[in-house]
Amino acid sequence: MGRQAQQREQLQIELEELLGSRNVYFQPPPSLRMAYPAIVYSRDRIVSRNANNEIYKTDVAYLVTVIDEDPDSEIVEKVSQFRNASGHRHYESDGLNHDTFTIYMK
Repeated sequence: MGRQAQQREQLQIELEELLGSRNVYFQPPPSLRMAYPAIVYSRDRIVSRNANNEIYKTDVAYLVTVIDEDPDSEIVEKVSQFRNASGHRHYESDGLNHDTFTIYMK
């Protein structure tokens, strides 16, 4: 298993612990019926760090979305304090609140 796969599995475990349930979904298909509150995440981009014309490190960024019926969800606060997390925006869709973050796995 490659480094990126290990990092993603580690992120899955940490998000499940943070949420307190297994309602954490990596790139779920549209047909999947999710239980809420939930965390949905997907790979967003890979950031490379260069020195001396060489790539010496790559970090994978994941787009993480907290989905909850509660607009004041405690989960949002927990994710905002996750290491290497950066908050983006809040929006409402289909009666559910969505808060998006980028989390870098280093």
